[in-house]
Amino acid sequence: MPLSGSSALAAPPSAGLKLARLVRLPNLLIMALCMALTQTCLLEPVQPLAALLEPRFALLLLATLCVAAAGYIINDYYDVKIDTINRPAQLVVGQSVGRRPAMLAHLLLTFEGVVVAVALGYTVGAVTVGAALLLWGYSARFKRLPLVGNLSIGLLTAALVLLPELLHRTGSTAVWGYALAAFLLTVVREIVKDVEDMRGDAQHECRTLPIVVGVARSKWVAGLFLLSLLWVVAVAVGQGFADGHWRLALWLLGTVLGPLLLLAQRLVRADRRRDFSRLSTLCKLVMLGGVLSMLVIGR
Repeated sequence: MPLSGSSALAAPPSAGLKLARLVRLPNLLIMALCMALTQTCLLEPVQPLAALLEPRFALLLLATLCVAAAGYIINDYYDVKIDTINRPAQLVVGQSVGRRPAMLAHLLLTFEGVVVAVALGYTVGAVTVGAALLLWGYSARFKRLPLVGNLSIGLLTAALVLLPELLHRTGSTAVWGYALAAFLLTVVREIVKDVEDMRGDAQHECRTLPIVVGVARSKWVAGLFLLSLLWVVAVAVGQGFADGHWRLALWLLGTVLGPLLLLAQRLVRADRRRDFSRLSTLCKLVMLGGVLSMLVIGR
């Protein structure tokens, strides 16, 4: 822990660093990677570079990241008091960035993202508008309700995977499988995060799942989604071996199915805040392994 004197002498964060924190730049980069791999590995594997540089995909990426960034901003806007308790070191809105500028940035980014998405087509536009509304509803109300907020974020994550397919309509079934897996894993992680954040949430009258039904029952609910995910991945591994896609099957076995079994074991034993923090990190690693598995499809 730094001494108070050295902390006082530290230079204030630059405007660029404030912006990066506000919109969660690392998360946006991961989203861009996920969409790029979906576009090049699942939908257009024959000409991946051409698919990546396609103007319509670039616009879709721009629209999606604008709406996602706006969602992070509005979430911080509504969560200033809660984050002061749960994550004081990560507080941005109300500390590094004023509430009014944050709201203005949210509105501008949402408007830009929706306009670009609508220009790409009815389906993409409708999904993007729905995502923007869901992000607002999640930040203002849904995240404070049992399971509603968890399912909302799961749907938004699945939509991220599906958007390139909705733009091109290739008929790929693999995209839907990845979207289902992303939905299930995200719900598990969101429930785990709710348990981790119980202290701050309870002080601000949130009614998240662990506050309403308790930690033990919340673990059971997360376990049901985790079991469903294990079944989906196990089927994918078995299908990979059956079809001769050994690299994909082995990758999923080592980086997704194995860690998921470890996650299930640790979920059963978790009873402290730091246990659930580690489970959340493990969920992130599993999701990264799943996303990177797109690189070995068809190889």
